[in-house]
Amino acid sequence: MPQATAALHVPLAERLRPRSLGEVVGQQHLLGEGMPLRIAFESGQPHSCILWGPPGTGKTTIARLMADAFDAQFIAISAVLGGVKDIREAVDAAQKARDGLQQQRTIVFVDEVHRFNKSQQDAFLPHVESGLFTFIGATTENPSFEVNSALLSRAAVYVLQPLTEADLEQIVGKAQAIGAVPALEDAARARLIAYADGDARRLLNTLETLAVAAQKEKLAAITDEWLLRVLGERMRRYDKGGEQFYDTISALHKSVRGSDPDAALYWFVRMLDGGADPRYMARRMIRMATEDVGLADPRALRLALDAAETYERLGSPEGELALAECVVYLAMAPKSNAVYAAFNEAKAFVKRDGTRPVPMHLRNAPTKLMKDLDYGKGYRYVHDEEGAFAAGENYLPEGMDPPGFYRPVERGLEIRIADKLRELRALNHQRR
Repeated sequence: MPQATAALHVPLAERLRPRSLGEVVGQQHLLGEGMPLRIAFESGQPHSCILWGPPGTGKTTIARLMADAFDAQFIAISAVLGGVKDIREAVDAAQKARDGLQQQRTIVFVDEVHRFNKSQQDAFLPHVESGLFTFIGATTENPSFEVNSALLSRAAVYVLQPLTEADLEQIVGKAQAIGAVPALEDAARARLIAYADGDARRLLNTLETLAVAAQKEKLAAITDEWLLRVLGERMRRYDKGGEQFYDTISALHKSVRGSDPDAALYWFVRMLDGGADPRYMARRMIRMATEDVGLADPRALRLALDAAETYERLGSPEGELALAECVVYLAMAPKSNAVYAAFNEAKAFVKRDGTRPVPMHLRNAPTKLMKDLDYGKGYRYVHDEEGAFAAGENYLPEGMDPPGFYRPVERGLEIRIADKLRELRALNHQRR
């Protein structure tokens, strides 16, 4: 149960904020031994950077720890609430720290830096270049679109990932270790972690709300039934990570595959209404474009990528229309899983087959010794061949029969691809 009332005015997220690099949960691809940010911490030399990742993944924590590691003055600016006046004040404070007796470094941390306009972002440039302070920006948006290229070129970009279920389990354990929350039944714990969706702050804020409510009702443990009652209808309707979630995404995927735009739109809207992350939906559409449309309509993949990019630029709700447009296009596009099937066959073949040597005529020969060993000898440069096709040439390992992995379907663009493939195979047959 919660500790003394005096501690309750400090938010749980702040009480559990890591005080050292070793306490950080997640982001081991950046903070693990030998990883980029760990090396930066250990170098003794801070550098300007952009921390890009979804909410609750540790951007502010990493910036604060960097200031502690370099014994630097830490100045935080919110791009949502701040402006040029705050930047000027930060510059003045950094100059005083540098020129003071201790000659202290300064780290200026700008949260939601993508909210600053071009002139506001430009205001940092001369001071970053002069080394007056180290700039750290945090953003949930793609910095390629939202951060000025001049500022971006002076900062390393580190991509933070949503926390895994194991990471969130660890955070729940930390909260229970300090007595901040009561016991959790397994089902309630699993639902909470799914609800957090990789966001540590969301998890901790929810835990804190539950702890207060549980204390009032004198609960010994939080049950799944009580959890649903307290947190409301949204958690009940959208069981993210559970059977309902996967059933719904399956229905959407199969409706697209079955060329039913109305059904596809219905399931798409059902998922959005239930709280699905539109970015997840965009990723699923990219998958549909490659798995089920394929080369029958190569434009589908480009449209799916464009829809994902449009959502990143516009956000909700405006960007959701681009995703809806993509859903309808994918549903109506000609379908082919020929490349998907060929890829899986090729993977299975390579896995069970031996390691065959590359034929000599296909090998690279960058040195005289390799040329003397006949590397590349006899290779036919297709641009010198009639029709830019070396009929009869073999591109497989010696002794390997043509496997025929790729079998285009008679739909969409693959009709023409199939015709071309038959023509090329006929030319090969004539020359062999």
